[in-house]
Amino acid sequence: MTVTIAQSLLLSLAASASLLAGICSSALAQQPVQPLPKVGGCPLGYYSSGGYCVPSSGGNTRGAIEKSGAGCPLGFYSSGNYCLSSPSNEREAIQKSGKGCPLGWYSSGSYCVKGR
Repeated sequence: MTVTIAQSLLLSLAASASLLAGICSSALAQQPVQPLPKVGGCPLGYYSSGGYCVPSSGGNTRGAIEKSGAGCPLGFYSSGNYCLSSPSNEREAIQKSGKGCPLGWYSSGSYCVKGR
């Protein structure tokens, strides 16, 4: 099989575009799915284990954070004493400490949400 220079160039460009797309999509940080300290009942998709709410093994559990104040940050919804990441949300949130947020994060109520 003979590959021309033009075909080789096209294959190289396609590989580069694929790599770039992977890098760009991995730059978006989603809320981590991890055990949370238990505060009342556990959020949807988590179960109680000791003093923690542990993600269920179903594979469709969303990342969550403890609720701070009355509402949840942009891209999250309330589930008991927690805020669960919406299915389309590709951002991470943390509870705000003080008045401001770290560089690269923006304020959303009592939270800081990671910018794109």
